[in-house]
Amino acid sequence: MKSFDWIQETEKKWNENADFWHENSENMWLKGSRSTIIPFIRERLTSGSQILDAGCGDGFGSYLLAENSYKVTGIDIAEKMISHAKEKRKHLNVTFHKADLTKLPFERGQYDAVMAINSIEWVEQPLDVLEEFHRVTKEKGFLFLGLLGPTAGPRANSFPRLFGNKAICNTMMPWEFEQLAQENGWELLDGMPVYKEEAKKVDVTGLPRHLKQALTFMWVFMLQKR
Repeated sequence: MKSFDWIQETEKKWNENADFWHENSENMWLKGSRSTIIPFIRERLTSGSQILDAGCGDGFGSYLLAENSYKVTGIDIAEKMISHAKEKRKHLNVTFHKADLTKLPFERGQYDAVMAINSIEWVEQPLDVLEEFHRVTKEKGFLFLGLLGPTAGPRANSFPRLFGNKAICNTMMPWEFEQLAQENGWELLDGMPVYKEEAKKVDVTGLPRHLKQALTFMWVFMLQKR
């Protein structure tokens, strides 16, 4: 049986998807599922802060952060994504590098904050990545992490596991990540739901947070390093 290398398979998938992603990323960040993320960060993080965009894709989110006066380093595992970023997302306040989230090539305490949107889902050991984020953030630094919820279409990538096959999308849910983070050096400060249009019709007033998370396409966490 052919051995399965999660990192290589993930890089292959996102290289294959890079052109499609590039065609659609601006719409996602400006009008779609990611449109509330930069405003969420801007209201909570001091202008001029140094941010690591971990899993930057084609770099449009990094570019928006730079446009909002942050100093940004964007990294992605897929070389083709980074090529798009370097070619199309030029800005004085942003640089891009190919890198693996499980082995970040940065110094301890280098960043004021990390933004990781829909990237920790694509690693085999989420705790390893969470510990790397903790290592590279400054004392009392922040983590803005968007995790795909149960209603997100990309969650279908974990389906092969039901046949005992390897899959490159882990099954961690928002309430699981929340507990994992709080047990491993992070304090939960805030959160923001992103719902599909159908779910927006549901009155979630009074529901506990984990039930609100159960309806989400994505939940965006704000955490602080302890």
